[in-house]
Amino acid sequence: MPDRAHRSDGPEPATARPDGRTTYRPRNKRRILYVFPEYAPSFGTFQHAYKLFPDVDAFMPPQGLLLVAAYLPAEWDIRFVDQNRSPADDADYAWADAVLMSGMHVQRPFIDRINDRAHRSGVVTVLGGPSVSAHSDYYPDVDILHVGEIGDATDAVIAYLDETTARPDRQLTFATGRRLPLDRFPVPAYHQIDVANYFLGSIQFSSGCPYRCEFCDIPALYGRNPRLKEPAQICRELDAIVANGAKGAVYFVDDNFIGNRNAALALLPHLIRWQEANDYPLRLACEATVNMAQMPELLELMRQAQFHTVFMGIETPEEDALAAMLKKQNLRMPLLEAVETMNRHGLEVVSGIIMGLDTDTPNTGHNIRRFVAASNIPLLTINLLYALPKTPLYDRLRRAGRLLPDEVARHRVSNVEFVMPYDQVVRMWYDTVTAAYAPEALFRRFRHQTEHTFPNRLRVRPKPSWPVIKYGLELIVRVLWHAGVGADWRRHFWDLCGPLLRQGRIDEAVHIGVVAYHLITFTRSIAYDSGEACFYADPGGVAAPVVGGGGAARGSPTTGMG
Repeated sequence: MPDRAHRSDGPEPATARPDGRTTYRPRNKRRILYVFPEYAPSFGTFQHAYKLFPDVDAFMPPQGLLLVAAYLPAEWDIRFVDQNRSPADDADYAWADAVLMSGMHVQRPFIDRINDRAHRSGVVTVLGGPSVSAHSDYYPDVDILHVGEIGDATDAVIAYLDETTARPDRQLTFATGRRLPLDRFPVPAYHQIDVANYFLGSIQFSSGCPYRCEFCDIPALYGRNPRLKEPAQICRELDAIVANGAKGAVYFVDDNFIGNRNAALALLPHLIRWQEANDYPLRLACEATVNMAQMPELLELMRQAQFHTVFMGIETPEEDALAAMLKKQNLRMPLLEAVETMNRHGLEVVSGIIMGLDTDTPNTGHNIRRFVAASNIPLLTINLLYALPKTPLYDRLRRAGRLLPDEVARHRVSNVEFVMPYDQVVRMWYDTVTAAYAPEALFRRFRHQTEHTFPNRLRVRPKPSWPVIKYGLELIVRVLWHAGVGADWRRHFWDLCGPLLRQGRIDEAVHIGVVAYHLITFTRSIAYDSGEACFYADPGGVAAPVVGGGGAARGSPTTGMG
């Protein structure tokens, strides 16, 4: 395309109606096709476990696109396709006046394919979300770029599409100058999907994080002063999630659930009352910094609200590395003590771990393996460092000449020129991951959870309906078949889960079987020299592994167009 035209002078953000939609009154009827691109296979998206569930075939609903779908003029027709479930077909593109997309850096090749497919049908394309907001130069062939969060740029895109759906002769960029406050967000369009088709439900309470970890793009994209929804909004969204099929866990995709500690404390009593009033239909999970372990009042409220899991960016047990990456909040108390504190409140910790840091030595792999065993954390996303745009790490490596160009990085598993020899780093990563997910090691850590974490959860006895009972029975049968009969590690499963089943701790046995099946299967699919030495490998270009906190690579939705 010719040189792009930048447009950031859109109208004032429209005032949200009571239902959250824009008050913009379109002159023309439009048909909008939302297409969400595939994820690359990873430890974090649990694709091997989907077959254990009666309905599941994708990881998490695309929160951002569902938000924008709810914000569009009510007069416009919407069709929603998540290509992690099934691809958009010729009839979808023929129906559409415009195709709206979103995604993270790891989805770049899939975004490009959707864009090409739409153009072959002559349909104008619009791309928003964290990847294009962080690095718009990645997408020279998309017709219209939405850079930033939902706000005046969104209204400008709506106005533009109302005026014309012809493809522009040059790329247009609409950049958000005035964001829509989170407390004016509509309830995402969950009615466009069946939440039961997803491994996890998703919900967003806040945006932004006060910390400045070197590898993380959240402060640059969403700011350091977390912006918030009202508790009543969250309860309405939970109502909608349950009404549209959610049966299990819902994940708070906030960059840091305790980015505003007082707001989290204010929200939790509302969540407790909602769970009680609705007979505890959901288990909750979130993402937070390690200093959550220093907040006993908050942890007790989380326990009462049925939070079962928290993802924490522990990153590394090596203190000099934590200081170098500006992860000072991880140095406020011993990491093992923090994990133990979370376990005492019934919270199973999931941890992000980064390898390939400048401070790494040949002993780093050994130190991480020792930490994994001592912490008894079952699931850790042990990953190689990747420099995301709009991070201090990216800027520092670029200045030092250590940021690899795409044509070099596409043949590696990172865009970073490591301090240690590349092959040594990858081998150390491979040895660490395969040791962590050897069946005997994984089940040893899960045994600790059954003894020191799961018993500390609030015991509730919901009265399930017959559809929920039927769903649960089918899930149990599938887990027992695949983990207890078909797996060559079934002895480990029965040694731990057999007694749990006899004690009536069925949920725990199912959870262990599901997680173990995916982790062991995925680990065995990794070959040292296959180019898969990262969890979010870009199969069509640059490898883009998940990092400990960067939202544009990690997988959390954004409050923008995706």
